[in-house]
Amino acid sequence: MFKQFTENISGHEVYLLSSLGIFLVFFIVVTVLLIRLRKAHVQYMSDLPLEDGSEIQPSNLS
Repeated sequence: MFKQFTENISGHEVYLLSSLGIFLVFFIVVTVLLIRLRKAHVQYMSDLPLEDGSEIQPSNLS
């Protein structure tokens, strides 16, 4: 299936396929990073605008 696409690629189609590949790689990397994100860090970042900084310090999340 992919062999048919690669045999008929010409000029501008290379740019289309490379941009699609870059988008897919970026999307997969961001998805993996979000899945691996610790819940404590998410909670700290969500509370950050509401606190004055005296209770939770970033060093306590380790």
